[in-house]
Amino acid sequence: MNRFSTFWQDTLNLVLGAALLVSPWVLGFASETTPTWNAFIVGAIIAVLALAALFAFQVWEEWVSGALGAWLIIAPWVLGFGTHATALYTHVLIGIATLVLAYWSTSEHGHHMAAGG
Repeated sequence: MNRFSTFWQDTLNLVLGAALLVSPWVLGFASETTPTWNAFIVGAIIAVLALAALFAFQVWEEWVSGALGAWLIIAPWVLGFGTHATALYTHVLIGIATLVLAYWSTSEHGHHMAAGG
């Protein structure tokens, strides 16, 4: 089995990061500076970490992805854009998915590592 099929969570996290990165323009909240910059920066980091995890898994990459997922969940209120429904739901839903996938990926990678790769 290749790494892309074995570690599908990282592939999905790559897609989620890319989706978050372009979401302000696709979903129409690009005129809102704070959620746009947050989506752009965090989406890019999630995508890069997921891509790196596909080629050279490191547990710290998943921990950072999980932390970024948690940040996305609380960012609308911390950064003050909780009243913008589209930005709010985009951040929270992608945050939940990223957090869950990071945990799941860590669990499966640990299982594969313990089984010899």
